[in-house]
Parts: sequence; C-alpha cells; structure tokens
Amino acid sequence: MNTKNQYLKFLFSVVRRVYINLSKLFSRKYQKLNRNRFIKALFFATLLLCLSFGQVVSAQTPNATSLVKRGVEDYNAGKYRSAVKYWQSAIKEYKKNPSATAVVNENLGRAYQKLGEDKAAIESLSAAIRDYGAAKDIKQVGRMRTELAQVYSNLGQPRKAIALICGKIASQGVDSIECQQESAKQIATQYNDESGKVAALGVLGDAYRLIGNYDRAIKYLNEAKKAAPENYLVLNSLGNAYRNRAQLMDLQANSARQIRLSKKEKELNQKSEKDYNQARTYFQESIKFARQQKEDLAQMRGLLNLIQLASQTNKRKVVDDATFNNTLADALKQNKNLPDSATKVYGAIDLAYLQRNSQGSSPFIGCPNQLALPENQSLSLLQQSVLTSNNLQDNRLQSYANGALGHFWECRQDNQKALTYTQNAIVAADSNLSAKDSLYLWEWQAGRILDKQNKNKEAIESYQRAYETLEDIRQDILTAKRDVQFDFRDVVKPLYRTLAQSRLELLQTGATNNKERLNQLSKVVETIDSLKLAELQNYFGNDCILSALNPKQVDELLEDKENSAAFENTAFLSSIILDGKTGILLQSANQETKFKWIEDPNQEGTDKIVSTEKLEKKIAKFRRGLVRGREQLIYDTTTASELYDWIIRPFIKDGDISPETFKTLVFLQDGFLRSVPMAALYDRQQEKYLVETYAIATTPSLRITTPKSSRSKQKALILGLTKAATIDGKNFKELFAVDREVRAVKKQFPNYTDLIDDNFIPENFRQKLQKTTYPVVHIASHAQFGVIPEDTFIVTGNNKKITISELENSLQNLNSPSDSVELLALTACQTAVGDDRSTLGLAGVALQVGVKSAIASLWSVRDASTSKLVEEFYQNYGKEGMSIAQALQQAQIKMINAKKLPESEDMNIDYDNPVYWAPMIVIGNWL
Repeated sequence: MNTKNQYLKFLFSVVRRVYINLSKLFSRKYQKLNRNRFIKALFFATLLLCLSFGQVVSAQTPNATSLVKRGVEDYNAGKYRSAVKYWQSAIKEYKKNPSATAVVNENLGRAYQKLGEDKAAIESLSAAIRDYGAAKDIKQVGRMRTELAQVYSNLGQPRKAIALICGKIASQGVDSIECQQESAKQIATQYNDESGKVAALGVLGDAYRLIGNYDRAIKYLNEAKKAAPENYLVLNSLGNAYRNRAQLMDLQANSARQIRLSKKEKELNQKSEKDYNQARTYFQESIKFARQQKEDLAQMRGLLNLIQLASQTNKRKVVDDATFNNTLADALKQNKNLPDSATKVYGAIDLAYLQRNSQGSSPFIGCPNQLALPENQSLSLLQQSVLTSNNLQDNRLQSYANGALGHFWECRQDNQKALTYTQNAIVAADSNLSAKDSLYLWEWQAGRILDKQNKNKEAIESYQRAYETLEDIRQDILTAKRDVQFDFRDVVKPLYRTLAQSRLELLQTGATNNKERLNQLSKVVETIDSLKLAELQNYFGNDCILSALNPKQVDELLEDKENSAAFENTAFLSSIILDGKTGILLQSANQETKFKWIEDPNQEGTDKIVSTEKLEKKIAKFRRGLVRGREQLIYDTTTASELYDWIIRPFIKDGDISPETFKTLVFLQDGFLRSVPMAALYDRQQEKYLVETYAIATTPSLRITTPKSSRSKQKALILGLTKAATIDGKNFKELFAVDREVRAVKKQFPNYTDLIDDNFIPENFRQKLQKTTYPVVHIASHAQFGVIPEDTFIVTGNNKKITISELENSLQNLNSPSDSVELLALTACQTAVGDDRSTLGLAGVALQVGVKSAIASLWSVRDASTSKLVEEFYQNYGKEGMSIAQALQQAQIKMINAKKLPESEDMNIDYDNPVYWAPMIVIGNWL
C-alpha cells in the first residue's frame, strides 16, 4: 500500500533548529519521526519553542514543566502511551493557560496517531485549534487546521480535509475557487505564512486526489511546487496525482473502446502515456532531492512509488527493466537500513508482494502469481515487518503486518499458520478500532481459511463480520478513490457474494429449522441488497444515490403496515449471480421468503443446476434474438420459453406467484440479467408472454424506491431530437419517428412545453426546469449508457449532450422537494456492449436525479412503433387507479394483439413482435 507523504516536515525550519538545540538539554539526540503522515516531522517543534520563550514554563508550574519534559523523553523512546499520560496530567496543570494547553494538545494529537487512536487524535487537535484561538494565535490555528485535515485524509475522509483547508469543495475541473475566510489556506495567506500555505496546498492537493479530482489536485500541488521547487514531498505527491490521472484515462479509454470511439480511445491513450511519464519524472526527482537532503524515509517512499509505477505500467515500459531492477535493489537496501517506522513496515509488505506486471488489484484478495522477489526473500520481509510493528507497538502496523504474513501462508495452503497470523491481525485491527479499514480484509481472509478447514459456520461468522465492517466504511471507500485505488469488483462484490453463497449452501445441508432458514434467507437478502446499492454508489462515484435510502431493511419494509397498499398484489424477484450458479429470491408481503437455484428441468442430478456461464450465454442469445427480431417475420420464442422454464415456472408450479394472488412482478436484477426485459419471457404452455399475465417493473433496491401512487398530469416538458448528431466522434443517426412520438405526447398533455432539435440544448433545458415545475419530463432522443458515468449522456441539438451529472444537477436544483419529477421517460436509448456496469446507468439514472419513476428503452428502436407504444402508455397513465407498470403492460398487450385489432386502431400488424414492445421498461416506483 502507498504510505502517506509528510508535507509539514519542512514548515518551520527555525523551530526545528530550536528543537534540535533544546533536545540536547534533555540528553537525547533529535530523532526523525517515522509515522506515515504529513505532519510528524515537526512533532515537538512548537512545544519546545514555547518552552524556550517561556509560554509554558513559569515559576508557578514546575510540576507541569517536568511532566512535559518526561512526556517528550518517553515519546522519543517510543513509549507513546506513557507520553500521553504525562501530557494529559500537564494539561490539568495548565488548564487556565490556553497558550500552554494548545501546544500540549497539539502534540497529544500526534501521540494518539502513533497509537492508532484516531478519534482521540482528532479530539486533541480540535482542542488545540480551540486553545490557539483563545490565545489569539491565529497563524497556529491555520497550521492546526492543516494538521487535522491530514488526519481526516489519512482516515479516508478527504472531504472533511478539504473543508478544513478551504471551507468548500469544488466540482470536477480546475476552475478557481476562493477558500473561505477561516480556512487554513486563507489564514496562511492572510498572515504571510509561506510555509503554512505550502503545507495547506499540499494536503489540499492530495485530498482532491483522493476524491478523484486529479486536475484540481495537480493545480494545487503545482502551486506548492512553485513555492518549494525542491521539496521532495510535493514532488512525490505530484507523481501520485499524475499516475492516478493516467489510470483514470486508461479506464476512460477502455470505455471508449467498448462503445467504438476509436479516435477518443487513441487520444486518451496518448494523454495517459504523457501523464505516466510525468509521474515517473516526479518520482525520480523526489528520490533525488530526498537523497541529497538525507531524508531516508522520504527516499524510501519515492522508491516504492517508482517501483509500483513500473509494475502497473509494465506493458507500456514507462520504466525500463534496468531502471526497475536498480530501483528494486535500492529499495531493498534502503528498507533494511531504515529505523523502525511505519515506512519500513509498509515498505517491506509492498516489496514482498511486488509483481513485475501488476494488475493494480489488492494483493490480499487473491494469490499473486509472479512475485518479483524469491519466495524466501518475500517471507523474510514479511516476518521482519511483524517484528518491526511489534517493536513500535502500533496496532495499525501490527494489523497489516500480521495480515500480510497470514495471507502469505494462506497462499501456501498452510492453514494453521495462516489462521494464527490472520487472527493476530484481527485482534490488532479491532483494538480501539485502530485499523477498521483493514479489519474487513482480515475477517474475510479468516473466513476463506476456515472454509478450507471445512468449518463452514465459523467461516460464515467471519464473512458476516467482514461484511458489517465494510458496510460501515463503504461510503468513504466507494466515493473516494473509486477510479483507481479501490476496485469495487476486487473487494465488495466478491466478499458480498461469498457471504451470500456460504449462507445458501449451508441451507442446502438441511441442518437448519424453518425459523433459522428464514433468518438466513433474510440475511442473504440484506447482503445482496447492500451489494446492489454499493454497485450504484461505486458507479456514480458519490453518495447522492443513497440520499433517500430507507434505513429499514427489505424484510422490514415488506412487513411495514404503512406500505401494505403499495406491496399488495406485488411479488419481488431478486436474482443473485454466484460462483458457478444463480439463484432467485422471491419476497412479498403475503408470504415467507422463498429461494430457488436456476435449474434446467430437462436435466437430472448435478447437471440440473444451470451454470453461470450457460445462463449468461442463454441470456445473451435471448437479447440478440429480441434486438434482431424485426429481421424475422415470426419471432422465435424458443429461447424465451427456455428462460421462462428456468426462472419463472418453478415459482408458478409451486403456487408461489399465482396470477390470482399477484398482479405485478418487480425484478431486482444482478449483473448480466439487468440487460434483458423479463416481460418477453414466454410461457409455451399458456402461449403467453410474461407481461400478458403480470405487470412488470424493475428497481435496483426497494430501499431507494418510493412506492407511492401520486399522479399529476398538469404539465409536461417534452424534449426531442430528430436530426443526426456527432458526439465525441461517434455518429448518431436521425430519428425519423420522433416527430410522431412528440405529437403523441402533446396530445396527452395539452399543457406542455417543448424543446425540439436546435432548441433542445443543455442551457434551455436547465432554464425551463428552474422556472417551472414539470411532473412529467419526456425525452425522445439518443441516450448512451457507458461503462463509466462520463460516457453516459443524452444527445441534444447542435451536437451537444447532457451528461448524467448535468441531468442530476438540473433536476436536483428545483425549488423544493415537492417539485421533483414524477415521471422521466427516455426513449431511443442505446447501451454499451460487453459490460453489465453500463446498464447501471439505465437503472440508476432516474434514482440518481431524484425522479420517482422512469420508463426507458433497453435498446434503440428507430420506428413508429415507439411513438405508438408511448401514445398508448400515456393514455393508460392518465386513467384512474392504473399503476405505471399496468399502464405499460396494457400498452404492450395491445401491441402483442396487433394482428387481432380492427383497422380503426391504427396498429401495424408487425408490432406483435417483441422487438417493438419489449425494450421499454418501468424503473423505480411502479405504482
């Protein structure tokens, strides 16, 4: 893992000289501080400076002076707990002297960080800010805000760090932003504190890097570099920022490739190459200046960053093999000679798990195949890291060191050794919650080891603890670092799926009673629901999607009497794709939760379970058949029938979803199942499509869906594009049927406002929403849902686009919550091919912007059929007592019966083919 930089080390050179001189009075040499934080190099500087000027020492407080001195001595000896006790006693002596308590609190905060007690550190640094304010030492208030900001940033809360340093957070980009008056950066500027300003810029830049705003991070770090051009800390962080931006552009290039934007892909690859090279240069400069200034810890961090850059870009050869080998040799030598420190521990772990060709994933999830070092050398490094962490008595370090060594033995299948070290890691991480961000890793690791020992129940308990810990910290790690440093698919998805699968497989043994079975199923539902919420949160990179999250779990919602009307006659089918097989959970307010694996009724024994691979191929074939349906005079229902028999018929057969009881089915789909419309599944026995029996809707989670029947038809905002357009080098064809579709919508909403073609541009759309409330917003245009949100947009006039972020901002900036859009309709959509994450854009767009319900198309149908379906839907939408799902159902049934309708209905007889009616789905509130 990358260790943290230490910006404040260079801040107060005069203070540091005072510290060195005064240290001799205490008969101790000045020791370099080794915690991986920005702030630790000035550890006692302010304290001893105050002593030298008499701010703390006075004739009236000789005992306090002694307490401070003994605390300094113990801290230098690594006895942090003892130092804390002395300084806590000193504060009591100085309680009427804010100048003194400020300095002691400041250094208490640093000691607590050494002990891994971050909450206490935050309290002490906050107290220091308060005391410095009371003493009118505003310059020091600014410095303490920077120091506190660094603590929050280290804890994975960079937004709090930004608030302390600047007062407000800027959106993506590099537009200037003025920091607020009492922020750390403004205080440093106001008091001409050049060193404090550089420190604030450094912490601010790194915090923006952690939230993924790399452009702004680079802007602030370049400001710091301008003031301190040879500062190795700034250079090191600039290297990290450029590397992260390059990795983001790699992700964007991959997205561009999947949606066939070859020109954009080439441009992004060229930009990422340039940024990688810039990162290499900054790391090399950081190493050079750290070496010149004999800063061994900083030199080690630079070496590690350069090695990791080489590993991550091996195919590009950003760092040639000779440089890689030389740098690795330097790092091994440097790490061996370092004093005991956090950098030494993390450096040993990084080197032990180093791969020449890294995929950027966590080394603790799977077993690395090609370590750069011989196995015995890696083992020696990991063993040394455990000894060093024990010497330092730092819980966080002990957690990572023991966990890393436990993983080494896990990969060598020595389960007993693996479990011993992993349990040590758990104990250390759980001590005062000193390493909660690693606790889930070691609990998960323990679960895997216990699984191998056939201790299934104990394994599930470990997985459950890992899940609960990850749930607590998920928001920070999914919304920060989502692009590069934290891979959702590496950690959250496999952990949640493993926990769910373990519970389900335990149920298969038949060793549980009915009550326990229902309890286990409830926990499975909770786990899978959390997974789907996490996917949305990770995809969009913020927590807006969860702003209206219901605190109740799904089971509680179904039992809640307030929701009885909403859930009446409605069944919920949640799919869950696991290792090798897929299951369906059935829930309703009227009966117990049921679970079934997807099986092939034509097979026997172990072959009966449909493998994940087989199901995915069948689903892909089903979708291809639907999309190409218009090429066939008669639609072939074979695949649709097979999927119906696999997914729906088992519940019909057992009477779980009889049409007499349930009128609506709401699907909560997983992975590749999101990209197909369940409405088109075919019951060959009844010779009916599923939608002919049930109204169909979909939602990512019931906890972010508001099932309420509130309908208003007063006003509609109608937006349409008929012309061809080019966005990011991709051509979008004319939509000839949009004129007819727009006319059909206008007919249903006489009180409308329309923006068509050149009038349909982002500025006009934004202005209309700001001036008037529109319960219905209908958009008839191309919409692309990409692998990443940046490639998710609606095509507008003049070759412009409305991105998902712009759409969100426009709809969320309405005058009041009551002005929220009831229904958002998106027709003529297109989705990216080959990545089920792209369909998160489709499922999440309505929820992301606060819309209650949405209807959208899973693929583009450039035909008059769309306008006919839309017209029929809105006619039904306005009928008393008809739900949104039923309104769409009736429109689809009418098209299915196209050949049976009289000519007066003006229905093309070909519209019975599901290619014309199946792609339209209801998302969110189905009532």
